[in-house]
Amino acid sequence: MSFGEAVKSFWSHYATFKGRARRSEYWFIQLFLIVTNLAVAAIDLALMGGDVDRFMANGGGIVGLIWIFVTIVPALAVLVRRLHDTDKSGWWVLLGLVPFVGGVVLFVFTVLDSTAGENKHGASAKTS
Repeated sequence: MSFGEAVKSFWSHYATFKGRARRSEYWFIQLFLIVTNLAVAAIDLALMGGDVDRFMANGGGIVGLIWIFVTIVPALAVLVRRLHDTDKSGWWVLLGLVPFVGGVVLFVFTVLDSTAGENKHGASAKTS
């Protein structure tokens, strides 16, 4: 899946928690979110007149807060679909609430190869 296809899938499957997502889709979305979060932070910083201390004290700005609310559901959805692709339950997302260890385990799950063929979450995303 290309970067553009991944971004299109991200928005068109906004709240789709069923099915599977390939590694390329998941990691292109992570790249998209990093780039857009940096752009949003730059916008917020500009709106605050370049006052880095105020920006840091406030934890960002209003544009960033809105962007988080816009992207949190599809970001969770693509993570759940990625877990499904490795034949894991979407409930593993909750492991991310465990400091450090949870993030490391989820990272490992997201870099695992897809389950070959069909699994309980549907047909392989590599063939669709």
